[in-house]
Amino acid sequence: MEHSSQINRWRLILGKPAAGELAFSPGAALENGVPCAELEEILEFLYGREQLKDVYRRGGTGASHLTAAAWITRIRKLFPKETVEVLERHALDTYGMTELLTDPEVLSKLEPNQELLKTILQLKHLMKGEVLETARRMVGQAAREIEERLRRELKRSLLGKIDKSSQSPVRSMRSLDIRKTIRANLKHYDTEKRTLLLERVYFHGRSRRYHDWHVVIAVDESGSMLDSVIHSAVMAGIFARLPMLDTRLVIFDTQVVDLSGCLDDPVATLMSVQLGGGTYIGGALAYCETLITQPHRTMMILVSDLCEGGSVRELLAVSRRIIESGAKLICLTALDRDANPAYDRQTGERLAALGAHVGAMTPERLGDFIGTVAAV
Repeated sequence: MEHSSQINRWRLILGKPAAGELAFSPGAALENGVPCAELEEILEFLYGREQLKDVYRRGGTGASHLTAAAWITRIRKLFPKETVEVLERHALDTYGMTELLTDPEVLSKLEPNQELLKTILQLKHLMKGEVLETARRMVGQAAREIEERLRRELKRSLLGKIDKSSQSPVRSMRSLDIRKTIRANLKHYDTEKRTLLLERVYFHGRSRRYHDWHVVIAVDESGSMLDSVIHSAVMAGIFARLPMLDTRLVIFDTQVVDLSGCLDDPVATLMSVQLGGGTYIGGALAYCETLITQPHRTMMILVSDLCEGGSVRELLAVSRRIIESGAKLICLTALDRDANPAYDRQTGERLAALGAHVGAMTPERLGDFIGTVAAV
C-alpha cells in the first residue's frame, strides 16, 4: 500500500508525460480522498505548459482542456488559501496566463492580495469594460487590506495628541479619563454616603504632540519600484487623513503626475500608475520644490532606486536647494515589508553627503522616522 502511494506521488510530480512508464494504481487517491487523476488534471492545466507548450498553441483531437474559470473554481475547492495563492502567482507570473485577468468571471474569483494587485497594475492596459470594473473592485479590496495593516503598524508612530479611542496601560493622573470613568461607574453611586464607588478606572492612550508638517512623497513608478509604489500610495492616503500632516503625493517617470487630489480614493490613485518608461528624478524634485511653502516644516520623501535617467548634476543641484532651504530630504531606496535595497549607491552617497537621509525603510520604520522628526 505504501509502495503504491509513493508511485502515485511520483506520477503527480512527473505529470502526464510519465503516463507510459508510471501509471496510477487502481482507484488512486490522496489521504484527503481527492482522486489522483483529478489532481493531475488540475496541475497539468498549469504546469503542463512547461513541457507541452506546443500542445497549448495548436488545436487537436484530444480531450478538451479545463477552462480558466473551471480551474480557478477547482483549485479553491481542493487546496488551502496559501497554496491557491502560489498557484495563481505561478499562473500569472511564470506562465503568463493573462486570460485570468481578461475574463471578469475568472478575475472575480482570484484572491485579492498584493501580488494580484501588482499584476493588475501591470496589465490594466489590457482591460476594458466589465473586466476593468471588476479589476477596480479587486484593487479596492487589496488596497483596503494593505491599508488596514499599515494603519495598525503606524498608529503608535504617527498619532499625535491624545488617542481617546484607546486605553493606556500606563496609569497616571495625567492620562485619567475622568468623564468616561464617572459615566461607567454611576450605577455604583452610594446615595446614603453620597459617594461614587469606582469599580473600574479608565485612562487615555497618550502620545506626544506634533505641530503641523507638510509631507511631499515623490515616487518613482519604474517597474522595479512596484512594491514601493503600492505602499507609498496607501501610506499617503493614511497620512492625508491625519490632522497634523498636510500630505502631497507625486508619481513620476520622465513625466510628473500630482495625485494629491485623489488621496482619499486609493483605487483612483493606484489605477493612475503607469509603470515603465524612463526616470527623471531631478525633474520630479524640481516640481516638488514648487510645493514647498514652509521649508522648516516640510519633509520631502523621495522613493526611488536613484537610477537617474537625466542629469545627475541637476538632481544633486535641486536636492541641495531643497536641503539648504531648511526642508528635510529623505531618500528611500525601498518601501515595502522587506525593504530590500537595490539602488545606485554612488548617487545615494552623494545625496547623503549633501545632508539627505538615504536608506531603505519598511513603512513602519518610515512612520517611526516621521514621528521622531515631527515630535515637539
